[in-house]
Amino acid sequence: MTQTEAHRALTGFVAASRAAGRRCVLVITGHGRSSGGVLKSAVPRWLHEPELRRHVLAIAPAQPPHGGPGALYVLLRRPPAQS
Repeated sequence: MTQTEAHRALTGFVAASRAAGRRCVLVITGHGRSSGGVLKSAVPRWLHEPELRRHVLAIAPAQPPHGGPGALYVLLRRPPAQS
């Protein structure tokens, strides 16, 4: 994927997960090469952009069995109450 495609996929995944009532999702960025990896540095920045920030409650590094430094737990806000 290009960065643009990855950003679009992340936005859709987070929004759909929140709409489905999920409260925590695992986003795998990969470890990257020796330079650290493009997605590993870009994903946390994207999650703080207004478009995604409205869905995100918190971000935390994943535990080793779930990907360790190559993954993030993304805690989602509750879906908006429906009338």
